[in-house]
Amino acid sequence: MQRIDQHPMTLVDLMRHGMPVGGRRYRGHIDDPLAEEGWAQMRSAVGDACPWDAIVSSPLQRCAAFARELAERHDRPLHIEEGLREISFGDWEGRHVREILAESPEQVSRYWQDPVRHTPPGAEPLTDFRERVVRAWEQVVERHRGGHVLIVGHGGLIRTLLTHVLEMPLSATLRLEMPNAAFTRVRVQDDINGNPAPSLVFHARRHP
Repeated sequence: MQRIDQHPMTLVDLMRHGMPVGGRRYRGHIDDPLAEEGWAQMRSAVGDACPWDAIVSSPLQRCAAFARELAERHDRPLHIEEGLREISFGDWEGRHVREILAESPEQVSRYWQDPVRHTPPGAEPLTDFRERVVRAWEQVVERHRGGHVLIVGHGGLIRTLLTHVLEMPLSATLRLEMPNAAFTRVRVQDDINGNPAPSLVFHARRHP
């Protein structure tokens, strides 16, 4: 029988992008670049260190531009992962929550209470989104088994992955705070049966 400490440990740091141009709004698939504030947030959060063996990023430029800069500066491999793209908000894309509240307060309230049952009009269902990002997550963990990898991604992505890691109800995803440029760390180590056993090390820190 194998002991658990004989299995390699994988560390995955998840970093949310900084503030994009246009400020806070339902952005989803809209590909806004980082604002100067967003660049400053991410550069400050990382500093001069780069403890990661590799960097993985969402394809959207508010993540990928910083990931590319970091990878080039520290000579780390970069992989753009399409499956890590943010959820689509459908008809809410590009709109501020104040606008939607003014038009459809009950619809917004139902979404906040249970985003699984009350998907925004035309949006990607949260169940489909979790299936997509978990599939990408598993590929990243397997590809970087035994290493330390950084994923540069989105608030919705990180919250949804945490519901998977912690076996939380998907309907509780909006209860998890995820500030801009903050880090979450997940440790993955196989259990005694050889199955990946992820655990949350810390969440929403400003520095890794």
